[in-house]
Amino acid sequence: MTSQPKIIVLDDDPTGSQTVHSCLLLTQWDVPTLTLGLTDTVPIFFILTNTRAMTPTQAAAVTQEVCRNLKIALAELNLTDFLVVSRSDSTLRGHYPIETDVIAAQLGGFDAHFLMPAFFEGGRITRDSIHYLIVDGVETPVHKTEFARDSVFAYSHSYLPDYVAEKTHGQIPADRVVQFLLDEVRTGSLDRLMQLERNRCCVVDGEQQSDFDKFATDILAAVSQGKKFLFRSGASILTSLANLGPQPIPATEMSKYVRDGKPGAIIVGSHVKKTTDQLTQLLTAPGIVGVEIDVSQLIADNAAMRAGLLASVLEQIRSSHAAGNTPAIYTSRQELTFDSIQARLQFGEAVSALLMDVIRSSPSDLGFLISKGGITSNDTLSKGLALSTARSIGQILPGCSAIVTPANHPQFPDLPVILFPGNVGDADALATAYLRLVGR
Repeated sequence: MTSQPKIIVLDDDPTGSQTVHSCLLLTQWDVPTLTLGLTDTVPIFFILTNTRAMTPTQAAAVTQEVCRNLKIALAELNLTDFLVVSRSDSTLRGHYPIETDVIAAQLGGFDAHFLMPAFFEGGRITRDSIHYLIVDGVETPVHKTEFARDSVFAYSHSYLPDYVAEKTHGQIPADRVVQFLLDEVRTGSLDRLMQLERNRCCVVDGEQQSDFDKFATDILAAVSQGKKFLFRSGASILTSLANLGPQPIPATEMSKYVRDGKPGAIIVGSHVKKTTDQLTQLLTAPGIVGVEIDVSQLIADNAAMRAGLLASVLEQIRSSHAAGNTPAIYTSRQELTFDSIQARLQFGEAVSALLMDVIRSSPSDLGFLISKGGITSNDTLSKGLALSTARSIGQILPGCSAIVTPANHPQFPDLPVILFPGNVGDADALATAYLRLVGR
């Protein structure tokens, strides 16, 4: 019987807990807060770095700060039995290899790092080292999806060894990437895992949770024999490594968390096509009132224009809430173009800052809150609600985490908050989550 190491997850947006439950999410990473995570009774915890919303330089600096503080906290606790996961996007967007390079430099001595982007609840699988997104039942190589054309994290390969070579600019050639293919994953990989050394880059197949369950068993056996591993992954390997079992509250019963049966609010920041399709369905649901924010008004960086926009939105929210309805506050859907990635990121920050002002100024008796989009959800926790820690209570839908704010929160105590990734669920998913919360 192998011991259960502490699983430390650096999450580049706040949705990585989308397959687990009962664990702590940390929005700060000072040594005392990290110590809370390291000493928690649940074997996995998440540090919400939000680096996917940052420039490469910022992402490296934040990751370095987290790792330096982690080293201090680990040393103070004399904790040596741990795994580190750089949890990122299951459609391959994010700062790879920047983050894993920084983690390796700071926490050092890894025998291998594993790319495991599969996220089964979201229809992302890996076979023959090719990563697929299942779109309307069709397995589509991810380089042929909209995610590969991301304005910040574009890429041109679904075959993971070629993706690694592309992202490392040839520093890790494709033929140097170790492949763990399905047959081996299913029959056992321990012997090969024990032979890895010097932070070898590996890619791992997975089509279903049982594949990762088997691989995780071999990983934990290797770790118990002294191997040290780093992961760059989607969420599904976390399910297998943490092995928490079923969540305590069924998804269909989460309406019991809604405060006093009151209407809530839904914040939609993500602008990917899947979110837009889900928003269209949500706006037809009973009790929903759409509140559109014309974000093009923020391009001019005009304080008076911004103040007028915020006041208009808040008035619509208050009138909807007073009438017993749930406002769905969403950013305008047209895709804007920018002169540089930096300008695009700065505009994103301005939009998110406005959304956080909306949350902070919302009625204090909201029954619930749904936050749609990874960056939006991170800012909702850390800025809109100003939480330093929160605890997951599970998933309201596959891939959609629910947390409850602390009972001593100054504005929204015991508020259920749904963290809904932009690229998860079918067209009805956002409406389904809302209807579950209102008990319909």
